[in-house]
Amino acid sequence: MSDAMTTDLYEVTMALSYLREGMTRPATFSLFVRDLPPDRGFLVAAGLEPVLDYLHRYRVTQQDVEVFASVLGRPAGELAPLLGLEFTGEVRAVPEGRVVLAGEPLLEVTAPLPQAQLVESYILNRVSHQTAVASKYARCVLAADGHPVVDFALRRTHGPGAAYDAARLSAIAGLAGTSNVAAAHAEGIPAVGTMAHSYVEAFETEEAAFRAFARSHPGPVTYLVDTYDTRSGVATAARVLRSLGLGPGCAVRLDSGDLGVLAFQARSILDAAGLSEVRIVASGSLDEFAVQRLVRAKAPIDVYAVGTRVGTSADAPYLDSAYKLVEYDGRPVMKLSSAKATAPGRKQVFRRPGCTDVIGLAVERPPAGSVPLLKTVMTDGRRTAERAPLGTARQRLLADLAELPPESRRIEAPTAPRAGLSARLTALAERVRGQIRQRLVSG
Repeated sequence: MSDAMTTDLYEVTMALSYLREGMTRPATFSLFVRDLPPDRGFLVAAGLEPVLDYLHRYRVTQQDVEVFASVLGRPAGELAPLLGLEFTGEVRAVPEGRVVLAGEPLLEVTAPLPQAQLVESYILNRVSHQTAVASKYARCVLAADGHPVVDFALRRTHGPGAAYDAARLSAIAGLAGTSNVAAAHAEGIPAVGTMAHSYVEAFETEEAAFRAFARSHPGPVTYLVDTYDTRSGVATAARVLRSLGLGPGCAVRLDSGDLGVLAFQARSILDAAGLSEVRIVASGSLDEFAVQRLVRAKAPIDVYAVGTRVGTSADAPYLDSAYKLVEYDGRPVMKLSSAKATAPGRKQVFRRPGCTDVIGLAVERPPAGSVPLLKTVMTDGRRTAERAPLGTARQRLLADLAELPPESRRIEAPTAPRAGLSARLTALAERVRGQIRQRLVSG
C-alpha cells in the first residue's frame, strides 16, 4: 500500500471533482491548533520532518487508483485523472522544536488544489499527534527540574510507528535516552534499559537473578528491586553490588508503590552499605504531574523513566487541529461557522520577546523586534535543506522555553499566551467576511 492511500475518502472525491472541473490553480491550506488542551501553556511544533518525507515521495499510482475505485464502487477509468498526480508545491512551516501557541499556523501548504487537498489527512495526522506528544515530553523535562528523564513508552504507545515517533520526540524534548532500540539506532539516541520482573521471577532467588545479570553485563547494572518486597530487594541489590565490587554507574529501579517513601528508604539502605554513588531510578505510570510532586518532595530520585502516560499523551491525546483553505487562485477565503471561523490569506507568525506573538499576512514586514517563525522548507515538491539534526530542534526548544513567561511553563494551571492579529490581517478578515455575507444576502 502506498502512502497516497493513507487518506480519508472525501479527500479523493473532492480532488477528483477539482480535476474534472479544471480547478487546479494554487491553493493555500493552513494547519493550526484552535485551542490548547487543558493544563497546557504551550505546544512544541513537531512532525514536520516525516511530512516532508511523505510529500517528497508522494505519487498516485495505478494501484492507488484501483483501490480508490474499489472503495467507491466505480470503474477505475473514472478515476484516471488522479493517476500520476505528484506533490509539486511549497511548504512553509515552523521548524520542529519551536514553541507555538493556539491559532498560529504550524505549517502552510501551497500547491495545485487537488494536490493540497489529497495530502490533508496524512499531514494532520503526523503533525497533530507528534506535536501533542512532544509537548508532553517537554513538560516532563520541565517538571524534573534538571534530573535526567528517559523514555520507556514503546510497549504502550498506539503501534510501533507511534513508539518510534515518541522516542524521536523525546530526544527533541531533551530526554536522556530511550528503551526503543530501533529508534535509538536510527536517530542516534542513547539506548537505556534495565530488566523486567519476569527476569527476576525466572530465578530461584532475587540474589541469583542479580548475580546472573551482572555476569552477562559486567559494566554498570541497574537492578529492578520491587518484584517481591522493595526494601528487601534494595538490600539484596546492595549486598550483590558490594560483593562484586560494583558501584559507580549502577542503579536500583523502583517501579511500584509510594515512590517517594520508597526512594528515601532505598537511599538509606544504599548509603548504609557504602553505596552512595549508586543511583535510584523511578518508573511506573509517571507523567509530569507525578514527577513534579516527587521533585517538590525532594525524593532522592536520580532518574525518572516515563512511558505509558507520556508516550500516549494520556491526559490530552489529541489536539483541536485543523487544515483549512485560506486562499485559492489568489483569492483569500475563510470559514464563518460559529466557534470555527478561520482567518483568510497566507500567513506568518511574528515572534516577539516573551512569546508575545503576532499573526499577520505572509507579505507583511516583521514588526520591530520580531522574527518570522514560518520558514520555506519545500519548493516544487523538494526539500530546500537537508534534515536538521535532533540536537538542533532541541536547541530551538531550549531557547523558546527560556522566552516563555514562567506562568506558561507551569505544570499545573498554566496561563497560555495568546497571539494577536496584525492590523492588516484583521482588515482582510473583515473585508472577506463582508463579501461573503453580501453574497449570502444577494442569493
